[in-house]
Amino acid sequence: MSEHRNESTALDEIHPAGEEVQSDSEEGAMAQESPRNSAAEIPVTSNGQLEDSHEHSFNRDLKRSLPAGLGLSETKITSHDFDSTKEGVVEAGPFPGKGSRAQQKSGPVVLADEVKNPAMEKLELVRKWSLNTYKCTRQIISEKLGRGSRTVDLELEAQIDILRDNKKKYENILRLAQTLSTQLFQMVHTQRQLGDAFADLSLKSLELHEEFGYNADTQKLLAKNGETLLGAINFFIASVNTLVNKTIEDTLLTVKQYESARIEYDAYRTDLEELNLGPRDASTLPKIEQSQQMFQVHKEKYDKMRNDVSIKLKFLEENKVKVLHNQLVLFHNAIAAYFAGNQKQLEQTLKQFHIKLKTPGTDAPSWLEEQ
Repeated sequence: MSEHRNESTALDEIHPAGEEVQSDSEEGAMAQESPRNSAAEIPVTSNGQLEDSHEHSFNRDLKRSLPAGLGLSETKITSHDFDSTKEGVVEAGPFPGKGSRAQQKSGPVVLADEVKNPAMEKLELVRKWSLNTYKCTRQIISEKLGRGSRTVDLELEAQIDILRDNKKKYENILRLAQTLSTQLFQMVHTQRQLGDAFADLSLKSLELHEEFGYNADTQKLLAKNGETLLGAINFFIASVNTLVNKTIEDTLLTVKQYESARIEYDAYRTDLEELNLGPRDASTLPKIEQSQQMFQVHKEKYDKMRNDVSIKLKFLEENKVKVLHNQLVLFHNAIAAYFAGNQKQLEQTLKQFHIKLKTPGTDAPSWLEEQ
C-alpha cells in the first residue's frame, strides 16, 4: 500500500510538470501567429475603449510584423468606440514626433534681393508695355474723334510739314532724272552703234567714203559728249538720292520719335487731369502721385525730342541748301554745254565738280594686274 501511494504521488508530481510543458508550447505557438490573433486579445475598459498602454504595445508589435518593403515611415492605429459603426482605421504617414515639430517650427524661406526671376521681369515689362500701348491708343482715337486735346508746337509743326512736302517734290525730281539718265544711256548706245556702222560703210563704199566718214565722226562725237553728260547726270542723281533717302529720312525718323513722345505725353497728361478731377482720398492719392511721376518722365522725354527735332531741322536746311546749290549748278552747266556742242565747256564742268568718267569698254583690273 505504501508503495502504491508513493507511485500515485509521483504521478501527481509528474502531471503538473507536463501541464507546464504544454502551456509553454502553446505560448510559443501563439507568439508565432500573425498579429491579427493578438488583436483579438486587446483588453478594453468598462466603457468600451482601449487601454492606452495596450494600444501602444499593439502598435509596436504591428510595426515589427510589417514587411520592410512597404516604405512606410510610421504606422498608427486609430480605433473608435465600439458604439460606432466604423471599424478600426490604419493611417499610414509620418508619426508625429520631434521631426514633425521641427518642420512645423521652420518658417518660410526668404530669398535675397539679388535673386530675381527672369520670367517675372519679362511679365512686368509686358505689363508696362501693354498699359502704355493702351493709353497711347486711347489718346490717338480720342484725337481722331475730336474728343481729346493734343499738344501742338505751331512753328515746329509748320517746319515738319514743309519738310515732308519738299521730300515728295525731291523724290519726283529724282525719278525724272533717273528716267532722263536711262533714256540718254540708250541714245548714247544707239549713237555709238550708228557711228560704227557709218565707219564700216565708209571703208567698203569708195563712192561715199567721205560722206559716211563725216557721219561716223559726228555720231562718235555725240556719243562721247553724251557719256560726259551722262556722268554729270548720274552724279546729280546720286547726290540728290543721298539727300532724300538718307539725310531727310534720318530727320523724319527723329520726327516720328518726337510724335510718339508727344502722344505719350498727352496720354499721361490726360490721365493725370482725369485723376485730379476725381475725389482725393487714401486710395486715390497714391495713384495721383504715381501718375504725376509718369507725367513728369514723359514730359522730359517730349521736351528732349522736340529740341532734337529743332536742331536736326536747322542742320538739314543748311546742308540741303549747300548740296542742292552745287548739284543744280552742275546740272545746268552740263546740259547747256552738251546741247550747245561745247565739248570743252562740258569737260570743264566735270573737272570743276571732280567727276571722273569711266572709259567705255574698260573693266576693273584683275587681281593679277594689281599685283
